[in-house]
Amino acid sequence: MGSVLVTYKVFPEDILPNFDDLKTKIKAILPEFAGIEGWGEEPVAFGLVALLVQIKYPEDKTGLVDEFEEKLSKIQGVSQAQTFQIRRTSRD
Repeated sequence: MGSVLVTYKVFPEDILPNFDDLKTKIKAILPEFAGIEGWGEEPVAFGLVALLVQIKYPEDKTGLVDEFEEKLSKIQGVSQAQTFQIRRTSRD
């Protein structure tokens, strides 16, 4: 069975010196059957940087992409979260 890799773009409410606190909060809400595959950063404008987080879900779970996006957007200090990319992989 394959997996689904989803990249979310998380926009902070303000310019952050680093994303350590935000990463900790994201790890805390991660479903037990999902895993973080990687982190990235993307400059947005005027010093604001979005955090990219790539999550691996089992292929047989449904509805998780939107559900986790909603959870991300409710984290204190996050102004918006959006699903950036979804792709299927046969690697586990």
